[in-house]
Amino acid sequence: MSWQKSLLNPLLRLIEKRQMANAKGPSSLRRAFELKAKIMFHAPRGTEMEWFDLGGTSALRIGGEGLDAEKVILYCHGGGHVFGSPKTHSAMVAQLAKRVGCEAILPVYPLSPENVFPASLNVLRAAYDDLLVQGYRSAQIVFGGDSAGGNLVLALLAQLLQDGAKLPAGVFAFSPLTDLTFSGASFQVNADADVILPAGRAAEMMDYYLDGADPTLPLVSPLFADFSGAPSVWLTVGNTEILLDDTRRLVANMSNPGVDAQMHIEHDLPHVWVIFHNVLPEARTTLDGLAGWINRRVGWADES
Repeated sequence: MSWQKSLLNPLLRLIEKRQMANAKGPSSLRRAFELKAKIMFHAPRGTEMEWFDLGGTSALRIGGEGLDAEKVILYCHGGGHVFGSPKTHSAMVAQLAKRVGCEAILPVYPLSPENVFPASLNVLRAAYDDLLVQGYRSAQIVFGGDSAGGNLVLALLAQLLQDGAKLPAGVFAFSPLTDLTFSGASFQVNADADVILPAGRAAEMMDYYLDGADPTLPLVSPLFADFSGAPSVWLTVGNTEILLDDTRRLVANMSNPGVDAQMHIEHDLPHVWVIFHNVLPEARTTLDGLAGWINRRVGWADES
């Protein structure tokens, strides 16, 4: 265990988990996260960022010298469906893009409670479809996301499979939310151990997103989706997270139809620890490993 992790976890429990538990509403969470991200998270030197229109929404393109513009990570930020933005996650995604050697795109999607299911999924699908219209081959695109963003990219994959549409080269997710019924045992077992997510606020935040929709719908909770025929999937989660079983059960379900699903369970790391790449060695190790998986398993090394 790094000394950085031994300091970070208590600080997150004291500050972040308390703030998440006591926040009076989405607006306060949004303001706080935007400010913290601006101060704490930094992209590699030479990173270039620009806003453009993608499928009817704004999107942030991450590029730079040496990054292959013909291959792209389509990334969906987390934030419980109620906060976060491309700006809060751009530094972390830029770190990954540099390691992979490709560009990345982070679409702006509508947040709850102002917008409810399936508004964000529809926006993400339109963004993907627009990339194909622009000339990208599906084999040149990898989906990624974290937490609620992981929920959305896995739901998008399920929707594409359901529709018989073109599939991305692969999908990855950090600490994904896959079960909005919160039926995993870890949701109770790890309620105290999780240093960021307060289990007691989860139902409230998901009510914002669902607005009465059935939480067992496969496009709401990818845990219940049929992933037969899916491309390679890479997932990681910490063993003390309340969402631990969201990953373990999803991978078990994917294994039945023979999906190449790779799972990495890390010891005592906080929810979406990769976002702390500036201070946490374990975050950088995870990004290194994921970059290697993308280039080896997805087969981009064979693309011209």
